[in-house]
Amino acid sequence: MRWSAPEGRWTEPDLHLFPQDGHRYEILDGSLHVTPRADARHDSMVESVVTTLRSAAPPGWWVCARLGIEMGTSNLVPDVTVLRPHSSGSIWVDPADVALVVEVESEETRRYDRLLKPAVYAAAGIPAYWRVEAGQVLRVHTLTGESYQALEDAGTDGQLQLDSPYPIRVNPAQWR
Repeated sequence: MRWSAPEGRWTEPDLHLFPQDGHRYEILDGSLHVTPRADARHDSMVESVVTTLRSAAPPGWWVCARLGIEMGTSNLVPDVTVLRPHSSGSIWVDPADVALVVEVESEETRRYDRLLKPAVYAAAGIPAYWRVEAGQVLRVHTLTGESYQALEDAGTDGQLQLDSPYPIRVNPAQWR
């Protein structure tokens, strides 16, 4: 089947036109953004973060890999999303249901994960943003006003005790 770009902005229904080929198709302010298929190391790191967050999650909290968030004219898919209890459970969740988003950087997504996506998440009011960088470094950010502020960092030699999204101890050195 052949398709063509929409006349105006890209919207969430347009995302259903794309194959399930491992690429990440997202919309940022009505423009299509495509990320190449993640490698095995990236996928393994995402699963480690999910496992850590799930093991500490209180009853009713959801930790999901690659769950989409609909934010006005943007539809983004973080590597990991933590949903508050009683969230809608829809395919594209409301940012009001999201307590934390996590992005695991790769060479192809570094600028996108550091600059563009956090700005959209912050504008949507998502209270916490974690970024996992190469070398298993965790950068923890919290929403202050309309932007994220760096809260804490943990490298391969340290653990962090965090209170958000719920009390949790993380050690990025254990993520593989």
